[in-house]
Amino acid sequence: MVEAKGNEKVAMAELEARNMPTSKTLYNVRMAKAQAAYGVSKERCDDLSGNPKDVCVKEAKSIRTAAEADAKVQMKTTDANATAASKTNAARSTANDTVVDARKDASTDKTAALYKVEQEKCDAFAGDAKTACLDRAKVNFGKP
Repeated sequence: MVEAKGNEKVAMAELEARNMPTSKTLYNVRMAKAQAAYGVSKERCDDLSGNPKDVCVKEAKSIRTAAEADAKVQMKTTDANATAASKTNAARSTANDTVVDARKDASTDKTAALYKVEQEKCDAFAGDAKTACLDRAKVNFGKP
């Protein structure tokens, strides 16, 4: 009877975890399994008496405690990894934005430098030729 109730609780926890897989629902599955195993072990201990029964109960409790501790560790590890991944993604996004801005700035600086070179080349001309040269430079470099 204890085994059937334990299996039912485990099945319900697994169903919930399948429908909503979070670290908490997965933790609940592990805890349900630990409790179910403990219940079965403790029930088996009832057939004993004296010191063997005491030892059996202590072993069952020890196994349950270890399973519960492992479940807590797994939940905290999963949560910590999710937090780290989130922070990593945010840092990558910030870095990418910085790179894009730096490339835009570099492109603007390069264009400005090349435009100045073209202006200097136009200084070799005079009158309409110089004006035409400057107009071509403005068009080529998108200057108003």
